[in-house]
Amino acid sequence: MRPGRHHPLGATPLAGGVNFALFSENATGVTLCLFDSHDRETQIPLVERTAHVWHGFVPGLKAGQRYGYRVHGPFDPLAGHRFDHTKLLLDPYARVIEGKPLVAAIMGKGDSARGMAKSVVYDEPFDWRGDKKPLTPWHKTIIYETHVKGISARHPGVPRELRGTYLGLASPAVLDHLSELGVTAVELMPVHASMDEIGLQARGQKNYWGYSTLGFFAPDARFAARAGDEVWEFKELVRAMHARGLEVILDVVYNHTCEGDEKGPTVCLRGIDNASYYRLKHDHKDWYEDFTGCGNTLNMTHPQTIKLVMDSLRYWITEMHVDGIRFDLAPTLAREEHYVDRLSAFFDIVHQDPVLSSVKLIAEPWDLGAGGYQVGNFPILWTEWNGRFRDTVRGFWKGDKARLADMGYRLTGSSDLFQEDGRHPGASINFVTAHDGFTLRDLVSYDTKHNEANGESNRDGTDDNQSWNCGVEGETFDPKVLDLRARQQRNLLATLLFSQGVPMLLGGDEMGRTQRGNNNAYCQDNELSWHDWELAPGQREMLAFTRGLITLRQAHPVFRRMQFFRGVHARSGHKDITWLRPDGREMNEADWNASPTGPGPTVGMMLAGDGIPSVDDDGEPVVDETFLVLLNAGKLAVSFVLPTGVWSIVVDTRSAKVPPGGDFEGGRGVVMAPFSTLILRRPRRS
Repeated sequence: MRPGRHHPLGATPLAGGVNFALFSENATGVTLCLFDSHDRETQIPLVERTAHVWHGFVPGLKAGQRYGYRVHGPFDPLAGHRFDHTKLLLDPYARVIEGKPLVAAIMGKGDSARGMAKSVVYDEPFDWRGDKKPLTPWHKTIIYETHVKGISARHPGVPRELRGTYLGLASPAVLDHLSELGVTAVELMPVHASMDEIGLQARGQKNYWGYSTLGFFAPDARFAARAGDEVWEFKELVRAMHARGLEVILDVVYNHTCEGDEKGPTVCLRGIDNASYYRLKHDHKDWYEDFTGCGNTLNMTHPQTIKLVMDSLRYWITEMHVDGIRFDLAPTLAREEHYVDRLSAFFDIVHQDPVLSSVKLIAEPWDLGAGGYQVGNFPILWTEWNGRFRDTVRGFWKGDKARLADMGYRLTGSSDLFQEDGRHPGASINFVTAHDGFTLRDLVSYDTKHNEANGESNRDGTDDNQSWNCGVEGETFDPKVLDLRARQQRNLLATLLFSQGVPMLLGGDEMGRTQRGNNNAYCQDNELSWHDWELAPGQREMLAFTRGLITLRQAHPVFRRMQFFRGVHARSGHKDITWLRPDGREMNEADWNASPTGPGPTVGMMLAGDGIPSVDDDGEPVVDETFLVLLNAGKLAVSFVLPTGVWSIVVDTRSAKVPPGGDFEGGRGVVMAPFSTLILRRPRRS
C-alpha cells in the first residue's frame, strides 16, 4: 500500500495499480477488502486521510478487481452513527457492481461478505465513432417513457439473447418502431444499479421499476446481455439512439437509497457515514426523515452528499453521453429543514455548472413532505412533469364540466404555472399517463385499481385515478363499449399532442398496452408489464393514428410555439388564439366562469398560423396554416359553427382512419359526435 491520492473518489486505475479513495467524516478507520476469483478476501487498512477522505494506492491491481470496504466507528444510533465493520460495503463511486445483496447475508448478524455484492474496478475504452448528441430543442421534443427490459422482452424482431437488455433496446427492430412513431427522446426508467427491497425478496418478487438505488454510477447489471459488460452495452445503446436522432433521458433517484429506514440493510452509505449522507430526525437521530415514502432521504444539505450527486450526474452526461435527466421526487433535493427552497444549494450548483446546465433537466415536482407539491415552482432551466395537465385532461374527458376553465390553461402550455418565472411553454412536460398509474387503455377500461397481483391486498397504488371504464369494468366484448374506449384513447392522445408544451407518451400507449387494471406494477417483472408486440387490428389502427398525430404536430409550428400566447393581435393583425363557443361566437369571461350546464364541456380553440412570434434559421417570420381544435366531452352530439374561411378536417377521433376529404364553409355548423375531437385546417392567407 502506498499513500495514493484523495481525489478522485472511487477506484481509479493508474499506471502500475489502482488508487482507492472513500469519504467518511465520522469513521475511525477504513479497510479496503480485495476479493479473488474464489471470493477469498484480503484486507488492507487505508491509513492515509485527507479532508475526510481515506485513500491509498495498491500496486499491481488492474481493471476487473473486485473489492469493497469495511468501515470502523461507533455503532451509536442515538448519535446518528451505524458503523459495523462486519458489513461489507459497496463503493458509492463504483462504475460496476457485481451481484445482488442477499437478504440472509445482509440482514443477519455477523459477516455479510459472502452474500454481498462487490464493487469492480472498471477501465475499458469505448469507441464512440463520432457520436453526436441530437440537441433537439424543447419545442420540437416529444418524449417516450419506457423501461429498458419491458420494451424489448417480447419483441419478435429482437434476437432472443438480447431481449430485455440494453442491446435489445438498441436493436434495429425497436429503434425502427421509435423512429417511425416520430418521438425525439426516450426517457428510460431507472438504469442505476438497484436492489430489491427486503419485503419483495421475502415474497419472491423483484423491484422491476428500479426506484431503489444501490449505486449512482453503475448501470444496472440486470439489463446486460453479458455479465460485466453493462457499461459498454449502455454506451452502445446511447450511440445507437443518437445515430437515429433520438435523445436519451435518464430517470434518476437521488432522493433516497435502497437501505430504507432504521430497520433496513447496511450495504453502502449507512455503514460508510450515516450521519453525513442521510437526513436524521433532530430529536431522534436513530430515526430517518422520510420525505420519499421509502424509509430514508438523502441529506442534500451536506456538501459531500451534494458532491456525490453532482459527480454522478456529470459522469452520466460526459462519460455516458446522456442528453437529459428526469429527477424523481425532485423537491426532496431542495429541502432545507422541512421546506422546499427554490434558492437551495442544489439549484445553485446545477444552474452554474457548465455540464449540468447544458442538458435537459426535468423535475418530478412533488414529494411526500409538507409543502411537497411544487408544480410550477422550479427555477429557470428546469422543466416539470405537469400533474395539473394530467388531472385536468382526464377530468375533462370524463365529462367534468367544472374542468373547462382550467382546460384553457393546460391546452396552451400552462402559462398560469410557468410564465411568471420567465419560462416558456416547453417548461411544461404534458402527460396523461406515466409508468406510475394506469396505462392509457386501462384509464378508459377501469374505474378502480386491480393490484392484487402485487401481494399487498390491493392497498398499494393510488385510488384517485380520474378514470372511467365507459360502462363495463375491465375486458369486454361489447362493441359499443369498445368503440367508446378507442375513441376516448384517441381523444386523450389528440389532446396531449396538440397542446402547447412538451408531450410525453407512455411506452405502449400508442398500441393499446394494458396492465389489466394494475396501476402500480412496480414489482411485475413479467408479461403484465412487458410490451406485447402481437397487435390486434384495433391496436394497429391506434398505432397508425398516433403516428399520424405526431407527424401533424411536428409539421406545424403552430402546435409547438416557443412563446406563450398573447391573446392580442399579432403583427399580422390577427389574434394568435381565439376561444370559441359552439354557436361560433368568441368566448368571454362570463363563458369561462359560468356555472356548468348542458350535457358536457365543449370548447373550440383557433390557432392563427400567422401569429407565431418566432423566426426560422434565416431570420424570416414563422408562418403556418390556421388550425381549429374542437373538443366535445359531452354525451350528446354538438353542431359547432365554424369561423370564416374554408376548412378541411384533418383529425376526427370518431375513427382511427384518415378523415374523408371535403371542405366546410365558415358560418355553417359541423356536427361533432359525443366524446370526440375535430381538428380542422384553414389554408394560409395569401
